[in-house]
Amino acid sequence: MTTYFRRPKFTIPPLENGDRLSRLEFERRYQAMPDVKKAELIEGIVFLASPLRFEPHAEPHADLIGWLWMYEVATPGVRLGNNPTVRLDRDNELQPDAVLRLDARAGGQSQISEDGYIEGAPELVAEISASTASIDLGDKLRVYRRSGVKEYLVWQVFDERIDWFLLDGEDYIELNSDEEGVIRSCTFPGLWLSQQSAIVGDMSQVVLVLEKGLASPDHQALIASMEQPGG
Repeated sequence: MTTYFRRPKFTIPPLENGDRLSRLEFERRYQAMPDVKKAELIEGIVFLASPLRFEPHAEPHADLIGWLWMYEVATPGVRLGNNPTVRLDRDNELQPDAVLRLDARAGGQSQISEDGYIEGAPELVAEISASTASIDLGDKLRVYRRSGVKEYLVWQVFDERIDWFLLDGEDYIELNSDEEGVIRSCTFPGLWLSQQSAIVGDMSQVVLVLEKGLASPDHQALIASMEQPGG
């Protein structure tokens, strides 16, 4: 009696680095792979994340989230997302390390879809860039700029620098730090960052500078506007 080898049946192909897919097909394959924690579609090409190391990524990522969380707690109408899926257009579905967005009821430019994903451009996107600097400052930057992300922050861990871009018309310009080394958001008044303190891991100083931003007249005026009817 002859025994034949039976190939396993694959109903949905797996995601592979470099696949060229539509966003709908990307989502179909991604949802069928629950063990995959991070995959992105950038200009129609699939990128699968490598395992994340502690010091070059996980630790600065946690510091970034903590800084943004303090701002969210102090600012009505602002919502923070850690590693959310963001649907931008047919060819781009990204999963940035952090987003800070205005709620749609507060005049934000993105929405939450019926199935729970961000659709449209958040006001601020932040990426921790260790081994991915060429992508974060290349294709991703162009996608975020084209999609209308107002501010884009890239923390280049190995290069020990933080680049913070502001959308000015159709291009990004870099936000420069002041004489005290502090960068101030234009989109979120009071969101101040002590650049060098963050880079060296001095989060106590990062918190002190942010607290000054939260006490600034610009942030107080933002809170007042949010508390007004229709604000």
